[in-house]
Amino acid sequence: MANSASGMAVLDECKLKFLELKVKRNYRYIVFKIENQEVVVEKLGNPQDDYDDFTASLPENECRYAVYDFDFTTNENCQKSKIFFVAWSPDISKVRMKMVYASSKDKFKRELDGIQVELQATDPSEMSLDSVKARAL
Repeated sequence: MANSASGMAVLDECKLKFLELKVKRNYRYIVFKIENQEVVVEKLGNPQDDYDDFTASLPENECRYAVYDFDFTTNENCQKSKIFFVAWSPDISKVRMKMVYASSKDKFKRELDGIQVELQATDPSEMSLDSVKARAL
């Protein structure tokens, strides 16, 4: 459970909810936050939620980690899905918060087996639906 590299703990709930997203598709997205030296689940997105619901769930002035189950159609007209890991670190968030999230990101991401694409964003334009579609294909 503990992340010895950064001193951050990852609660088992984080891994269990991610597994439910990946295998059972119980959620469209999960937003995680660091609280009291632990990564915890902050919000679970309903399976019918869309990308706008996901982006609206991220605070405009605080860092977060998130995973999003992105469904798309390939150029060959095949239905596919990819799980995105999003490191949200807005320019206007506090420097200390950005440092804590940056130093814990890789370890936390490794705890979530099945991430297919990583996206780092400092403002909403860096995670527009068009940029996500481009990364998925």
